[in-house]
Amino acid sequence: MKITKIIALVLALALSVLSFASCGDTSTSTSATSGTGASGNATTGTSSSTTGSTNKPADTKPANVYVISGPTGVGAVSMMEKSANGQTEGKYNFVLAENQMKAQAAFLNGEADIVAMPTNMAAALLNKGEDVVILAANTLGVLYIMDATGTVTNIKDLEGKTITATGQGSNPEYILKYVLEQNGVKNVTINFMDDGAAISAAMVSGSVEIAMLPQPVATATTIQGNKAGKTIKPVIDMNAEWEKIAEGTDSALMMGCVVTTKAYLDANKDKVDLFLKEYKASIEAVKADVDTAAALCEKHGIIAKAAIAKQAIPKCNITFATGASMKASLTGYFTVLHTANPASIGGKMPADGLFYMGYEG
Repeated sequence: MKITKIIALVLALALSVLSFASCGDTSTSTSATSGTGASGNATTGTSSSTTGSTNKPADTKPANVYVISGPTGVGAVSMMEKSANGQTEGKYNFVLAENQMKAQAAFLNGEADIVAMPTNMAAALLNKGEDVVILAANTLGVLYIMDATGTVTNIKDLEGKTITATGQGSNPEYILKYVLEQNGVKNVTINFMDDGAAISAAMVSGSVEIAMLPQPVATATTIQGNKAGKTIKPVIDMNAEWEKIAEGTDSALMMGCVVTTKAYLDANKDKVDLFLKEYKASIEAVKADVDTAAALCEKHGIIAKAAIAKQAIPKCNITFATGASMKASLTGYFTVLHTANPASIGGKMPADGLFYMGYEG
């Protein structure tokens, strides 16, 4: 079915940023230039030459950077393009992971030097004894309540309604229940499904009326609904709802991040700091020129179609937070998750060593 195929393409790994317990196909889609991973195994990615930087790291071996389809990859797309054209100061092999579990596996076996992953996954890995350090938060909340009934305009309107969502036992469930509870919204039935593409198709067909979906799937659902003659639109931004609840606190809905290992950081601090500098510039470029970023998202496989990316990027809540502000916001977020279910972050609050405090760009 055409609708399901299109939504499935844009779903890719947008949902993996939302869930520590995600699973699925472990193949990767990469660009054509080969490099060598931290473990010495061959990896595939896009490498670039150094272009006269006065801050060039002594080690010229490319950093293997794994990004994910969907929101967590959007911020890197300008940097990926520059790297492919030899225009970055540092040298990078960018690898597009088709799903989060493949990216995690590459990180744990040493093939990946820097990886995008859900923030709660980083905390859980640290609590399991893995070597992991969060370098920067890159994505805020990407969840939206979608309505096809025309009856929902605010969070209170969900009283007595049925919401279909993915992510049972993971971030989406905790976030949805927390926001409903904090707003005093009761008598809500939540139906969980594993497949976000199926939820989207069900909304277009009319069998699901209210759902919680991530970007860019939410945008794709609106577009396909319009083509089918249905009005399906995002009515509640869960990130905005979180901010209302957290007003006056340090908590922020920071759902995505980039990580490395302490071992790699200790051996390559200059390279890591240069990566962060260029990554920040990439995020700023994406925000400043959405049209170009949308085209690059399609080109590099981050979002299937530029037309969808153009509408979705402003709603993906990409960000760049490091150092003290990142630590404070993530500590607040982890506190909420720990209260909801300690297992969501590995059973306990993570130690301070999870956060890289050496860069305040």
